[in-house]
Amino acid sequence: MDFKEMIRVIPDFPQPGISFKDITTLLKDGEMYRRAIDALKERVAHLKIDVIAGPEARGFVIGAPLAYALGVGFVPIRKSGKLPYETIEAGYDLEYGKDSLAVHTDSVLPGQNVLIADDLLATGGTISTAVNLVRQLGGNVVGAAFLIELELLEGRKKLPDVEVVSLLSYEV
Repeated sequence: MDFKEMIRVIPDFPQPGISFKDITTLLKDGEMYRRAIDALKERVAHLKIDVIAGPEARGFVIGAPLAYALGVGFVPIRKSGKLPYETIEAGYDLEYGKDSLAVHTDSVLPGQNVLIADDLLATGGTISTAVNLVRQLGGNVVGAAFLIELELLEGRKKLPDVEVVSLLSYEV
């Protein structure tokens, strides 16, 4: 079965004009979930990765198992106010709103090679914010990996010096 067949597309959610790509249908199928993580692992295997960082919350369900598969650590990038230790924060625009992200100040060491992982690359706001947070800590962002990329929203343009890997692509 094709990965795209496992993604449920919901029109006009969470607002009119948005075509939501629901990955829960893929995640609930253990074999397909494993195959998707394995496929992402193959696509980033050439990169020297010390740690994977993933933004809350779906970045956790992609980034953590990918980190496990690669034998590297995982750094959660959370919404502001959710981490208990010292953090740095940055605000960003969502496809349909605004938010801010935070990361512990000791989560990435200077010079570490970091892969950012998430479920979806749309406009690039969330991921470019994650990249900036990692770089503020001295990390070297070696790539970004996604299950899905919405090509017409041109999120890659916000990541000009980051290698982008996507398992699936949709126009929007």
